[in-house]
Amino acid sequence: SSINMLSAATSVKSASIKRLVVSVDMPYGSDKESFEQFHNQSYVKAPSLVYLDYSGHVFMDYRFVDLDSLAQVRLNLKLWDRKPNKPIFGDVTKLAAGISNITTLHLSPDSLEAFHFCCKYMPVFNNLLNLYIESNKKNGWQVMPLLLKSCPHLHTLLLKGLVHRVTDKCGDACACPPNKKHKNKSKVISCLWTCQVKVLEILEYGGSFQELKQVRHFLGKLECLETVRVGIDSDNKSNNMFLRANLLTLPIVSSN
Repeated sequence: SSINMLSAATSVKSASIKRLVVSVDMPYGSDKESFEQFHNQSYVKAPSLVYLDYSGHVFMDYRFVDLDSLAQVRLNLKLWDRKPNKPIFGDVTKLAAGISNITTLHLSPDSLEAFHFCCKYMPVFNNLLNLYIESNKKNGWQVMPLLLKSCPHLHTLLLKGLVHRVTDKCGDACACPPNKKHKNKSKVISCLWTCQVKVLEILEYGGSFQELKQVRHFLGKLECLETVRVGIDSDNKSNNMFLRANLLTLPIVSSN
């Protein structure tokens, strides 16, 4: 059985549901009190749930319980408009803890920033084998080092796009300009060195200097790699051979 929800409902409780798609579109509310009332808590209790697709702005609290059967999760968590000198609304800590036993996780660009700004601590995803990341120019990769360190048995890392907003906190997971405090990048211990990823897949590769630099960074740090797949952006199909040649010249640290 499955349920698709496109409403203001924030509570799901079912003993039999196996697939659940939730898109929560909640109103802002006319004042602070009504806003916090609308966005106080999101609740999911579904012991038979196997697949969850959850989309919406972040809530102040989550109760995701009895999800031992959950295997695959797609998250599109959006931050509310940030105001200068105001704390960011929302806390996804319990959401992350509630899905920590899954094997496959898909994260949107907005979800990466929600995890960075609204998660007090990252749980260990001991069973996570497949991590799918979407990326764009507007959102950063600040949470990537912590996320990769929290997935000790990760097998497949898929990235839909490599371009992201450059910050001073995505550090050793990417090839962005280093923090001024770490001008000598060789002294920075990379989270990729201990990453167990065997399959790296990159979609919508455009072949820009920054993208090539990022692929070089992955190939030079991921010691357990066995397979690399690169899908060329449709706008660059005519340069397929050239892009392929560039990629094949990159040094690879893995002997597998």
